[in-house]
Amino acid sequence: MPASDAPVPQDPADALAAVGALRRLADQLEDAAVEQAMRAGWSWPEVAEALGVTRQAVHRKHAKRLIAAGVTLRRRSS
Repeated sequence: MPASDAPVPQDPADALAAVGALRRLADQLEDAAVEQAMRAGWSWPEVAEALGVTRQAVHRKHAKRLIAAGVTLRRRSS
């Protein structure tokens, strides 16, 4: 859908609030999906490729939270 076809509230405050809400939802969905993938034994490179980011970026964003949640993370083989 082209940006010009997207429904945008007339009030800029409403439009910006909607963007913020969508970003928070996207972050929650990403957190849940990454945790699910890691619990299923996916590697960092596999998760990164699925998200279209680098392994380092996905590790930096999610590793601490996953460790705190008790997820066993795969180690990189030497």
